[in-house]
Amino acid sequence: MRIVTLAAAQMGAIQRSDSRKQVVARMLDLMDQAKAKGATMIVYPELALTTFFPRWYMEDQAEVDSWFEREMPNADTLPLFERAKSYGMAMNLGYAELTPEGRHFNTAILVDRSGRIVGKYRKTHLPGHSEFDPERAFQHLEKRYFEPGDTGFPVWRMDGGLFGMAICNDRRWPETYRVMGLQGVEMVVLGYNTPSVNSQKADEGPEKRLFHNRLSVQAGAYQNACWVVAVAKSGVEDGFPMIGGSLIVNPDGEIVAEAKTEEDELLVHACDLDDTVFGKSTIFDFKRHRRIEHYSRITDQVGVVLPPE
Repeated sequence: MRIVTLAAAQMGAIQRSDSRKQVVARMLDLMDQAKAKGATMIVYPELALTTFFPRWYMEDQAEVDSWFEREMPNADTLPLFERAKSYGMAMNLGYAELTPEGRHFNTAILVDRSGRIVGKYRKTHLPGHSEFDPERAFQHLEKRYFEPGDTGFPVWRMDGGLFGMAICNDRRWPETYRVMGLQGVEMVVLGYNTPSVNSQKADEGPEKRLFHNRLSVQAGAYQNACWVVAVAKSGVEDGFPMIGGSLIVNPDGEIVAEAKTEEDELLVHACDLDDTVFGKSTIFDFKRHRRIEHYSRITDQVGVVLPPE
């Protein structure tokens, strides 16, 4: 057995006026709870340090940049690193990254139990749009404020296992999981901030949004025989509701823990990485069963190309 006692640290709403210091205090409280329950790894949401600022249309670049972290750790986040190290707890943290070259990414990092950053992932599949859209019920401007990630989907060795990362919309794309699956990934950790209503389809509300969340995560876990942990930032931020539904899914695609609220809430589950072995050696033994000669269309084209009439 190779047990990772995992804490999925769902966070409730973060208002535009909340400081990073206030937010980090909440994150530390969740970490303390995780330690009390024996967790060896904690996973926080996408953009865990701030409100989901891509809902706001901003033209002042200095205002935009104020939502980004220029280094990690920094003065505000160092307490997270220090406490996690003192607890011997690994950590996954999502935040907005401003690089020294002035590039902007939606980023997550993987920190091992000694406090060392062992991996960085930058969100690949950016949803939304880049200019103000009066037809939408609310804005979703990730394409305005972030560049598509340049990391691809690496897998890292940590604490005797193989770990990968994704962020929010990435979970909806099967290629996300498969690229990591082809590297033997045993656990995928991801955070998300998902609005409770589709801004372009008013009748798609929380129930269907949660259904799609479960569907995407369970399919990715099952089809790649790996654990998947998806952690929400949820609740009503400055009048804008987001779904909760944080969940931990085993390599058979079964939900083993799921959040019940849209507040700060901790899910803890002992995940045995050896549970991935059966699926990887049978139905999803890629080496025996994949037929890559028929898959070239996946990387040869982006949009749909219809067959001849």
